[in-house]
Amino acid sequence: MKAILFTLLIIIIWFDCMAQQNIGAIKTTIKDFHSAGIPGATVRIYKVGDSIAVKAGSSDINGQITFGNLDYGNYFLKVSALGKKDYQGPIIQLNNSNLMLPPIVLTPAKSIGLAEVVVSAKRPLIETEIDRTIVNVSAMISSASSNSLEVLEKTPGVTINSNGEITLNGRSGVMVLIDGRQTYMSAQSLANYLKSLPGGVLDKIELMENPPAKYDAAGNAIINLKLKKNRVGGFTGSFQTGYSQGRYAKNNNSLYINYNHAKLNFFGNFSYNLEKAYLSDDYDRYFYNSLSELKSRILLDNNTISRLNGSNAIIGLDYNISEYTTYGAQINFNKTNQKNNYDYYNQTLNPFMLDSTGSGSTFIKDEGRNWSTNVNYTHKFGKSGREITMDANYLNYDSKNKQSLDNFTYTPFGETLSNRRYFYNVPSLIHVYNAKADYVHPLKGKAKLEVGIKTSFVNNDNIADYYTITNQVATIDTNQSNHFKYSENINAAYINVQKSWRYLGIQAGLRAENTHAEGRQLGNAAVTETRFTKNYTQLFPSLFINYKLDTTGKQFFNFSISRRINRPNYQLLNPFIFIRDQFSYTSGNPLLTPQYQYRYEVKYQYRQALRLGLSYNRFTDVIFRTTSVTDNIFTTKPQNIGKGFMYILNIGSSLSPYTWWNFNLDMQIARMGLNGQVDGVTLNPRNSVVRGGTQNQFMISKRLSAEVFAYYISSDLNGQAYTQAMFRTNAAVQLKILDGKGSIRLNVDDIFHSWVYHNYSVDLKQANYTQVTESDTRRFGLGFTYRFGNELFKRKRKYDSNGLDDEKGRLQP
Repeated sequence: MKAILFTLLIIIIWFDCMAQQNIGAIKTTIKDFHSAGIPGATVRIYKVGDSIAVKAGSSDINGQITFGNLDYGNYFLKVSALGKKDYQGPIIQLNNSNLMLPPIVLTPAKSIGLAEVVVSAKRPLIETEIDRTIVNVSAMISSASSNSLEVLEKTPGVTINSNGEITLNGRSGVMVLIDGRQTYMSAQSLANYLKSLPGGVLDKIELMENPPAKYDAAGNAIINLKLKKNRVGGFTGSFQTGYSQGRYAKNNNSLYINYNHAKLNFFGNFSYNLEKAYLSDDYDRYFYNSLSELKSRILLDNNTISRLNGSNAIIGLDYNISEYTTYGAQINFNKTNQKNNYDYYNQTLNPFMLDSTGSGSTFIKDEGRNWSTNVNYTHKFGKSGREITMDANYLNYDSKNKQSLDNFTYTPFGETLSNRRYFYNVPSLIHVYNAKADYVHPLKGKAKLEVGIKTSFVNNDNIADYYTITNQVATIDTNQSNHFKYSENINAAYINVQKSWRYLGIQAGLRAENTHAEGRQLGNAAVTETRFTKNYTQLFPSLFINYKLDTTGKQFFNFSISRRINRPNYQLLNPFIFIRDQFSYTSGNPLLTPQYQYRYEVKYQYRQALRLGLSYNRFTDVIFRTTSVTDNIFTTKPQNIGKGFMYILNIGSSLSPYTWWNFNLDMQIARMGLNGQVDGVTLNPRNSVVRGGTQNQFMISKRLSAEVFAYYISSDLNGQAYTQAMFRTNAAVQLKILDGKGSIRLNVDDIFHSWVYHNYSVDLKQANYTQVTESDTRRFGLGFTYRFGNELFKRKRKYDSNGLDDEKGRLQP
């Protein structure tokens, strides 16, 4: 590792010596007629002869802006600000290191009232940057009647299975962040939380398949959900409500308010949702003897009806104590109430004659109360470009889960053979504390140094009390009961160095993480107490090399290498066994170890018209949900099974064939495989898969727009099963009303109800199965959105007083 870092340092120094020194900066101030600086003005700088901006940015709280690292040459500026006429300046000749321009004075538009401003530019649905893909949720018409999980499922490359597990371009173990903060939830808990969050509260979704060293090394990829924040001064807000109907109904409502004046910015986001849905699972299971002869067969039909209501409140403020220092705080609260009715019916054949039948039901009631707090601080050291940011978080997740099970077995003639009743009390409590600090230091010659530290503490307490019920009397079964505690401390530090020249850019990073974890299964009269401790330190290097084929960056090549870790979720370490039905159990595994990933990728991009990427992903100690078969019972639990690989070719394009038509294409062609063993059976499946999606947006008139979305996935590997090809098609229209402040949206999702899972097993020991799973995916939706502002405040305001960009004061751990 030392040799690699030393070699990179020599390369950077050599390129630095060879680089041209004709680099300068342009500075100016944006003002109004009262000579007051205008914060938040959008400034773009163009090189004469080019139609694409070289750089863009926003003026600071005093209206000042600086464009550094510019090659000598001729430029011109374009400036726009709310309530002001657009400005285009004369040609500027840059031939020295620093050029200070006279202040740029913007003239008022016809009306400075916010209500009179018409925004003519529309945010594209998809934007691509070197290290991430950005989906602008507000440009997705169907978001008004969808919850956040459904919006995420419509995101290119993202797939969510019936268990709530999220994959990105075929890779599982995805870390989901909300406003840059880790959620620390299990897959199912996170799915329930996102269901309770209306799609209207989302601003952007960032997809990062290869994050730099600044981000946690956990997760095979990162999805960051960014909530709405307003950048406009004064009192503004929006209201959104949506209703959708499939077999059952859903309702989503959200209210966003923002007050931004002088040094203070206050924001609040409040939402409530109510939904009912169904899930149908039909299994056909076959069991064989050691001679591969059919021994028995079970037909199993499972049906679940779920009801969920959730409320969310997010309140925060930023206070600019000075031009260079900002303090911030935020409180989040979430409450969910979920009820699931799960019924099943089975037939057991031995092997062709009916041997017995069975039926059962499970009622689950889960009440969750989650809240978190955040305090943050940022300080800029004058105009030097040096900056330090710090923040601290506390998260509390409290779940009270209760389950009642009732199982019956009958003879072929309908006589009762047995009746078994159970009750689970499964409360869970998680406390999370973390803090971090980041420092940015510009270096000479288009270079930058970033360093940071982070520490986090997690305490997880899970109780599972198992009762058998006889003659209405509940008796605890200590053999089946469980009390599992898990604590984890991760300390991390990173260093990131960036250096750019005229055509070449290099970013090298190294992140070190030390993990100390302790697990304890408390004993009882029948179960012996067990403990485990894990302590390990790992290094996670990353390297990005970017080469531009022209000075404007219209087309470039990018090469990257990184190493990442996927730690098992806390709930996956709990060995407790849950009974879904008489033939289906699930459990955790305290012996799980982290999974590691190495990723190598080459990209080529020509503007937004063509994006190509080829990556090789190598996995070790793969965390894999395996299924063991014992006495006709399927027990699913996670294990480390060996190694895996994945080759991925990404193809993307964003075009505007006509002014009224925007077209986006994203496609992945992948080859994947595993090498391992489960219950003595060699597991080495291989599969090639094609995923592709298109998004078409049509501007029919100034008030009317539409979108059509289609997604296809070929046969895919999903655990110890293959999933047959599937596709779905969505469509939506939007009509703007109330002078553009409001809109009515109509949408239909999964028009042909084709998003149905057809699975068949692979590499099970003396068994196989087929499975068909469908859910309430075909839905018709109606949504209404309305943006509002304080008219009285605007009439009293003599000039625009847009506050500092909120995101500059919000820190993302």
